[in-house]
Amino acid sequence: MKALTVRNVNPSLARALERETARRGTSLNQTVLDLLQQALGADPGALRSNGLRGFSGTWSDEERVEFEAATASFEQIDKELWP
Repeated sequence: MKALTVRNVNPSLARALERETARRGTSLNQTVLDLLQQALGADPGALRSNGLRGFSGTWSDEERVEFEAATASFEQIDKELWP
């Protein structure tokens, strides 16, 4: 295993790491390793997320049809604006 030393950690980052360490209930070292793996996609078993995962596949067919009907006018071109 490779050992790394990180220098010049600004106070706000240090506080954020301390908060995250307390939230997770893990050591500072483990927290930093977990965050680096997640940010870099270095954990092959983990799925990367852009934060939108909770939105995907959550609509029923009825909701999809309702949405498409409500936004159908967005596909129409206003000829007065686009001569």
